[in-house]
Amino acid sequence: MLLLSVVRARAGDAAADWAGRAAATESVDAFCNAYTAAPKHVGRAPLALAESELSHLMAAAPDLRCDRWTVDDAARAVLLLSAAQRNDAKGAEAFVRLAIECYERGDAREQQSWLRAISLLPQPDRFTAVAVDACRTNIIPLFEAIACENPYPARHFPERQFNQLVLKALFNSIALARVVGLSTRVNPDLSRMARDYAAERRAAARPVPSDIAMAMIDDARQELTR
Repeated sequence: MLLLSVVRARAGDAAADWAGRAAATESVDAFCNAYTAAPKHVGRAPLALAESELSHLMAAAPDLRCDRWTVDDAARAVLLLSAAQRNDAKGAEAFVRLAIECYERGDAREQQSWLRAISLLPQPDRFTAVAVDACRTNIIPLFEAIACENPYPARHFPERQFNQLVLKALFNSIALARVVGLSTRVNPDLSRMARDYAAERRAAARPVPSDIAMAMIDDARQELTR
């Protein structure tokens, strides 16, 4: 597994061996505890993938960006992917239950790791409800984990939920360039919402986000500049 070799290269053989053992556990409690404990074994240094590593990873999840990943993010992804392989024999639902349990038990930092890796999971559309719910958080780093540098929303979110994600990014002054695949999901409703938001900002004598046109179709972009 590529990510396991990445963890080994950055955290050493002992850390990689720990990840292998932790991933093999049959106990849900033990697995979730291992997921929590990942930083103690591998650290939280920036992942800093080499170009060759990134190209191999993107073959599994095109458009995935790992610039903000840390080594414990990668180790937690190893645990989830290993659990997915192991649970194939038990049926797909066994892994879904385990993965969701791991997410729900986690703190904000652990949930960030989970959301960053969601596109790598087999049949990732099974986790759309979890990802959509994560967008309701008031914890900005947690919101960014699903909304930014992550191809999952553009591929799997229904239109209404994707639009809400983009508007929330605008409300929180998050650069829309960080929303992967935004240009492929711009739609009339999103364009209207962005236009209305720009009008509200102007009416309140507040600055309009400089990148708001990225959320608009062409006609609305032209109107914005008038």
